[in-house]
Amino acid sequence: MIETKNLRRIFTTEELETTALNQVSVEIKDGEFAAIMGPSGCGKSTLLNILGLLDKPDEGSYLFNAQEVAHYSPRQRVELRKNNIGFVFQSFNLIDELNVFENVELPLIYTKMPKAERKQRVTEVLNRVNIGHRAKHYPQQLSGGQQQRVAICRAVVAKPKLILADEPTGNLDSKNGIEVMKLLAELNHSGTTIVMVTHSPRDAEYAHRIIHLFDGQIVSEKKVAASIGM
Repeated sequence: MIETKNLRRIFTTEELETTALNQVSVEIKDGEFAAIMGPSGCGKSTLLNILGLLDKPDEGSYLFNAQEVAHYSPRQRVELRKNNIGFVFQSFNLIDELNVFENVELPLIYTKMPKAERKQRVTEVLNRVNIGHRAKHYPQQLSGGQQQRVAICRAVVAKPKLILADEPTGNLDSKNGIEVMKLLAELNHSGTTIVMVTHSPRDAEYAHRIIHLFDGQIVSEKKVAASIGM
């Protein structure tokens, strides 16, 4: 699904030039669950942003489903994201003025899906994670674990091929964190490709493979012998 070759990303200010990614080559297969680990500032989130077409590299190649997308225009990146990629963030990024149903429905509105089909799709995904009874509640009326489940519903409601998760349990206690990781593992088991950035060795054990970054470079990769989520 994903293949990058020699990605470089450099951030420049008046005083400083920082190489966030330096010759990063990685392959993520269709249906895989990959965890990206490393210390703060090593380039994890930069790599995830490029994979999610929220940013683009200064150099290198990025193939998504065998199509070169590294230097897509902003409009091309939006179209590819809309139809193929779901995002789960540490901070949930729910819209306070919208209730649970409306937050999850939002990506489908951008696809111009008919209202009746949107309602059915949202109801199904909310019930799947046992949050359907909260459909009319607002984010501030939910616990952190419930908010992250809603965020995951929003990420998967359009049935994307790829989910990118950036520290999905970072703002959760251990109990809710485990529930969120089990949900991601279940989604992966049903066929969704997942790439997750995490500091948590426990969360990384849910993946099939762990990729370690340091100073903007991949320094090691290892397969997980028996994924927790399986």
